[in-house]
Amino acid sequence: MANKDTVPFNLPCWTGNELRYAAQVLEAGHISGNGPYTKKCEKLLEEMLGAPRVLLTTSCTHALEMAALLLNIGPGDEVIVPSFTFVTTANAFALRGANLVFADIRLDTLNMDERRLENLITSRTKALVPVHYAGVGCEMDVILDIARRHNVAVIEDNAHGLFGKYKGKYLGTFGTFATQSFHETKNFTCGEGGALVVNDASYIERAEIIRQKGTNRARFFRGEVDKYSWVDLGSSYLPSDMLAGFLYAQLEQRKMIQARREAIWRYYYAHLGGWAEGLGVGLPIVPAHCEQAWHIFYLLMDSLKQRQALIKHLEEQGIMAVFHYVPLHLSKMASSFWGTCPMAEEAGDRLVRLPFYTGLDRKTQRRVVGAILEFDQKG
Repeated sequence: MANKDTVPFNLPCWTGNELRYAAQVLEAGHISGNGPYTKKCEKLLEEMLGAPRVLLTTSCTHALEMAALLLNIGPGDEVIVPSFTFVTTANAFALRGANLVFADIRLDTLNMDERRLENLITSRTKALVPVHYAGVGCEMDVILDIARRHNVAVIEDNAHGLFGKYKGKYLGTFGTFATQSFHETKNFTCGEGGALVVNDASYIERAEIIRQKGTNRARFFRGEVDKYSWVDLGSSYLPSDMLAGFLYAQLEQRKMIQARREAIWRYYYAHLGGWAEGLGVGLPIVPAHCEQAWHIFYLLMDSLKQRQALIKHLEEQGIMAVFHYVPLHLSKMASSFWGTCPMAEEAGDRLVRLPFYTGLDRKTQRRVVGAILEFDQKG
């Protein structure tokens, strides 16, 4: 197809002050972690979420690894994760020697199916890790009730869901811990980055130690000890303050970013409804008690064959659409773990993600929708 520029699946968003703040960090001469912009980001998120402590990390992956360390997860422990998620949700716990148990998902929200969760719990279960897919909240009331009755920790993987809500409460504030992502593909980005949300204040001091390579360096800089030393396991989980400056510029513009993304999501939903109904294609479902984070817009085609045909059709029109996760329980690495997840397999075969990024203009969005509507004739 000639004379058409390619529509990318994702483009990172710039709001205006990213380079200015990063330059300020350079000029101040403190470009390593835990500088002024690190503290600004953490304070903003703590105030917004009402969390006792938020610690910026180099990635959501590393925030999950910190959670595993904080809970002393190790060999013989079981951790329940959804099969329909990114590999790091599982990898952080597998690295500690834990046995993974894969939970199936609901086909409406694509979240962990809380109705099947209790049957997966054993005496060895140490943690449940719900993932708020597309920034739509899991059924946290049920999940938390199950966790309390079985004395199991909850770690929310909220990589998709910053500022989304479940029954009026922010996602990422329900579990003992939650993790955030500021990867290039997320609503708010610094290229690579993340955060650990500590909702149980008793873990704050150890979380600071783990993030600082297992040292009590944070206590030293607060004047609480006269020197710092190695006191625990840990690693180098602090991002550069330059990245924090970039991120802070994005977080300052959170209302604008979310408003733009909401408009894009609603346009897709409004203009693809009739087409989807006619072809038996599923659109995203957001329960009334959830306020989504406007992170993803997807279609659930009626088969793998139709999914592949739509992706090819859009590619021929210069539009990049992608499928999402291959269910983890089907992967080579998962052969030593267990879980039967037919709904995850169905979603893995049928789902198509449409181009979705903050700078996606209406003209380009009309082009994407127009190409999809043509698939009614070709599909």
